[in-house]
Amino acid sequence: MTGPLHGFRIVDLTSMVSGPSATMMLADQGADVIKVENPGGGDHTRTSANTQNGFSANFLNNNRNKRSVALNLKDPNAKQALLRLCKGADVFVQNFRPGVVDRMGVGEANIRAVAPDIVYVSISGFGETGPYAGKPVYDPLIQALSGLATVQAGSDKERPRLVRTILPDKLTGIVAAQAITAALLSRARTGEGQHIRLSMLDAIIAFLWGSDMGSQTFIDNPFPQQDAASFIDLIYETADGHISVAVQSNKEWAGLSRAFEMPELLEDERFTTPALRQKNIDERLNLTQNVLRTRLATEWISRLEAEDVPCAPVLTRSEAIEHPQVVANGIAVETYHHLAGGVRQARLAARFSGTPAEYRLGGPGLGEHTAEILGEAGYSADEIAALNGENKDAAE
Repeated sequence: MTGPLHGFRIVDLTSMVSGPSATMMLADQGADVIKVENPGGGDHTRTSANTQNGFSANFLNNNRNKRSVALNLKDPNAKQALLRLCKGADVFVQNFRPGVVDRMGVGEANIRAVAPDIVYVSISGFGETGPYAGKPVYDPLIQALSGLATVQAGSDKERPRLVRTILPDKLTGIVAAQAITAALLSRARTGEGQHIRLSMLDAIIAFLWGSDMGSQTFIDNPFPQQDAASFIDLIYETADGHISVAVQSNKEWAGLSRAFEMPELLEDERFTTPALRQKNIDERLNLTQNVLRTRLATEWISRLEAEDVPCAPVLTRSEAIEHPQVVANGIAVETYHHLAGGVRQARLAARFSGTPAEYRLGGPGLGEHTAEILGEAGYSADEIAALNGENKDAAE
């Protein structure tokens, strides 16, 4: 057995990032993920920039360990093939706009008619009801509507800023994967499947609440504006580069004073407690920055580490994957993709002692496993050939 989800089958109609990243996590954990794609182009990320031998990095990095079947779901025979695949499946995942799957004939009722205990998953952008439910959506729109862009700005009064990674997409994938495994655990106990509904907007607002929505927490005492604690972040200039230093406890503050050779900081009335250090945050961070400019980054890291002060160098992406800690963790893994060639990717973050994840397949070619998967579903060679002919017509 490889992977804790070995033996589970997932029928995956998702594209882009939120859905595919969720199902790739489950595939890495051992699930058999069947990626159903339109033969007329497949997942949109296949056409993203940065390609090698016809495969985009974006597609490969969200579709590892999956098998691809090409089906033109506008064709009744292909739709029947999908329903047959669902008969033996545990999970069905789709991220079309709300209402589209019902019009296509693959909504929950259609799928549950052939797989009564299946876990049916609907991932949307804004949710399934409300004025924005039917709107097209991309990651920046969720950052805008959720409040994340103003959180990133530091204050409601400043110009909003985007997080420079597609956080809503990727976080939604993580939340979806966790919800799917929870639903499978529930099914193991009750024998019943259920419908998981998740939007990117849900995921981000819930994510923000743990640390960034304190001013909205007390119903009878709200703050109309979110004021900035400080516009100085914890990235500091040194004499030759940048480092990050974060100090919370009194012990760490004392360590910082020793590393700085400034014992007088322990007597400074502005900084004697964590609360006062937070109240006087701009003065504290400006002082820290001024001191750190006086020495080289490596020297500061050495001095701070000696005093057990939390610190780290600021690295580029290329530097990060070569850092001794990243190498020691074995995070970046080099493999050979059967069509794309040499590929470097991040391994599954969670490691399982008894059922380790395994690199079984690279991101599949469009429809690469159609004959294999349909054969497993009981289709004859002639029936597969007929469906492939219909796929070819759809692609053209």
